[in-house]
Amino acid sequence: MMTTMTKTASIKISKRTLDILKNFSAINTGLLVPAGSVLNTLSASKNILAEARVNEVFKQPFAIWDLNKFLGTVSLFKEPEFVFEENYVTIQGTDSSVRYYYCDSRLVNTTSKKITMPKSVVSFELKQKDFAEIIKAASVLQAPHLCVRSSQCGENIEIAATDKVDPTSNFYAVVVGKNTSAATFDFVFDTDNLKILPGDYQVSISEKIVSQFTNKNEPLAYWIALNTESTYEA
Repeated sequence: MMTTMTKTASIKISKRTLDILKNFSAINTGLLVPAGSVLNTLSASKNILAEARVNEVFKQPFAIWDLNKFLGTVSLFKEPEFVFEENYVTIQGTDSSVRYYYCDSRLVNTTSKKITMPKSVVSFELKQKDFAEIIKAASVLQAPHLCVRSSQCGENIEIAATDKVDPTSNFYAVVVGKNTSAATFDFVFDTDNLKILPGDYQVSISEKIVSQFTNKNEPLAYWIALNTESTYEA
């Protein structure tokens, strides 16, 4: 009796998912993709965690050691299709293909734990245009810190690009919401840690040195640790 071999089905990966992978590569150069549709990555210093739900469904887990190299390989093809095998993925174009081998999943820094966000003491909506403005200002001023703080009058929440180490540092501030409490706060982020995709986000910050950035239009979220210079007084 002849046995018929089952051919593994090919899938396409959307540009949005590739954009998410590119963003994740800035957080961790490697990536463990579990079976299913939820991707997450954890920075080497464990101070940034990102999670996204994508449209694709991956049938089996696999690990990529150098995500930028993988994405560069994908960019060689105009409309590639992917065939995920046990030990490698075949990336296929019209007249060409690449066999790309996975790495040992133990080599990739990752986590399976879910973060339970502590009670937030400050919450606001961060518009894409405001975040782009403050990131541009931080680049121009070479500011190593972004501070979510109560304004001098106490009525507003603002984000300032500055240098917390230098008391005479120039700063650029953007008002992002109303301070509905009587609290005085200065939550400090390292600018390099704010590696989030463009979009509108709901931002929640706890007194316990962690923040959550939740995309308002798609299932994408980041948890980012605060700098130890952060202060909060109710």
